Amino acid sequence: MTLSGLLVQLLNGLVDASSLFLVASGLSLIFGVTRIMNFAHGSFYMLGVYVAYTFVSHMGESVGGFWVAIILSSLMVALLGALIEIVILRRVYRAPELFQLLATFSLVLILQDLALFIWGPEDLFGPRAPGLTGSIEILGRNFPQYNLVMIVIGPAVLGILWLLLNKTRWGVLIRAATQDREMVSTLGVNQAWLFTSVFALGCFLAGLGGALQEPRIPANLALDLESIGTAFVVVVVGGMGSIPGAFLAALLIAEVKALCIALGTIHIFGIDFPMSKMTLVAEFLIMAIILVIRPWGLLGKPQATARNDHSAEPPLRPSLPIFKWCTAALVLALVLVPVFEETFPYAQIILVEIFIAVLFAASLHFVMGPGGMHSFGHAAYFGLGAYGAAILVVTWKLPMELALIAGPLLAVLGALVFGWFSVRLSGVYLAMLTFAFAQIVWSIVYQWDDVTGGSNGIFGVWPSDWLSSTTALYYLTLSIMLAGILILRRILFAPFGLAIRAARDSSLRADAIGVDVKRVQWVAFVVAGLFGGIAGAVYVFSKGGISPEAIGVGRSIDGLVMVLLGGVQTLFGPIVGASIFTWLHDSVARETDYWKAVLGMIILLIVLIFPAGIVGTLSHLWQWIKHHRPLQTKKVEASK
Repeated sequence: MTLSGLLVQLLNGLVDASSLFLVASGLSLIFGVTRIMNFAHGSFYMLGVYVAYTFVSHMGESVGGFWVAIILSSLMVALLGALIEIVILRRVYRAPELFQLLATFSLVLILQDLALFIWGPEDLFGPRAPGLTGSIEILGRNFPQYNLVMIVIGPAVLGILWLLLNKTRWGVLIRAATQDREMVSTLGVNQAWLFTSVFALGCFLAGLGGALQEPRIPANLALDLESIGTAFVVVVVGGMGSIPGAFLAALLIAEVKALCIALGTIHIFGIDFPMSKMTLVAEFLIMAIILVIRPWGLLGKPQATARNDHSAEPPLRPSLPIFKWCTAALVLALVLVPVFEETFPYAQIILVEIFIAVLFAASLHFVMGPGGMHSFGHAAYFGLGAYGAAILVVTWKLPMELALIAGPLLAVLGALVFGWFSVRLSGVYLAMLTFAFAQIVWSIVYQWDDVTGGSNGIFGVWPSDWLSSTTALYYLTLSIMLAGILILRRILFAPFGLAIRAARDSSLRADAIGVDVKRVQWVAFVVAGLFGGIAGAVYVFSKGGISPEAIGVGRSIDGLVMVLLGGVQTLFGPIVGASIFTWLHDSVARETDYWKAVLGMIILLIVLIFPAGIVGTLSHLWQWIKHHRPLQTKKVEASK
């Protein structure tokens, strides 16, 4: 690599840093004031690109028209963000943070299909910026003029935000709300409109970041999830709520990725290391390292350990006899499903998918509910179990029975390593570290062509002959799911289950009575990883193969949605949530091309109606009915 080539790559890193900062600064502002992990922030970035394409195509022929179109696009996105905050998000501010995350995830689905409806599925290439279509020569290399402008915009926005937050009354209120929202409210500040203004500014920055990319990248429907993952990384590395930290983190991540590209392939001790492939995982490695060394980020401030869910955790109690009878009846009905195959020919196929989803959701719930540790990367264990089983069958030629047992051990190994680091963090930092580990697993799988098949995956992983029929596979999956749920439930009522719940409710008290909190939480990660890996191994044999798309960030999000839909505080919640989500996903997708929007609206409606999850809300309602029964009824029961 020549000096000129290295310099050009570092300049490209500065361009990417400016773009990352614009998106991440808006996300950091919104989280700092509203405490909402806005998963839909990437959608506003995507809309910025689409809206800019429309405006620039109609009025961007001149230099002035182009920049007016960019600003108008950002304002349109900000206006949409303010409308969403007023109509939807104000109603979930008092809900637990994870349910706020679920509400914003539903917005991702809705906004993506909105873009599909307006602009269509094809990539849209917009015109280049007038007056900036040329390039300048730097050490014999051509560098686009527009990229130089992008390099300047990032620091300029940083300076404007600093002045806004430090030299205006509105900025003082924002900083005060970041420290203590309740105190700001008691001083007479209209907190609702303060939140709306901050959310609109955050959306404006996301829209601006997208609009400025219009001459550089095509508008496409994948930009939302692509950008939100990196934006979360930047915010966490810089420190939650820190704008300078977001800028520093964006600069660090972008320059490291640019350096990886510049180095190409390096030779160490006769071994070739393709550094260019590190760009897929560089940001997540950086986040993992930073969080292990400095858990609150580069410029963030240490926070007291706290649960994300501020509601009281009810104690776990043995099931009532009527519930046991209902469960037995349900299991019997599932056993009899193949008998009615001619009447319901598709039932076994969808139920196999539901069984796998239930086991995956139950394993995630084990660490999220009783464990109190919010994992955003549970797809890592699903993927390790799936690829472990697939490699054993295809490469090592082992029979399915052995692969089904040995494959999930790879997930256990991953949980041992990832869990050891994860349990040393808490709250959003723990969640983001698990997300980083999951993306590292995905990137290794995606690029290790010789072992995992790379982007093509591994196929031809079929069950043994005795499982060649749909009915046999159905009964095997049902048996594994029931055994997994019963084992997880038994663990929770064992002394170990009491220990992890004690660590969840009060780590200081648990430590005082002799519970090794970190060890107990680490073991909980391993247990959850094992059953997540089992779900992945069963998935491989049900589908006949596995590819990186099946273990990406979408799988982790689906698991979160399943657990939250059912209710984090109930053992039956993940079962109901996974069943409803999988059924809705399948049935809605077959009825309309805009199934994501329909599914998103259904999820949003459920969040608004059942703020503690479906099972959680029904359980609270039952407790309320029992508590408010007529006094005479209680006296009669007492006399008995």
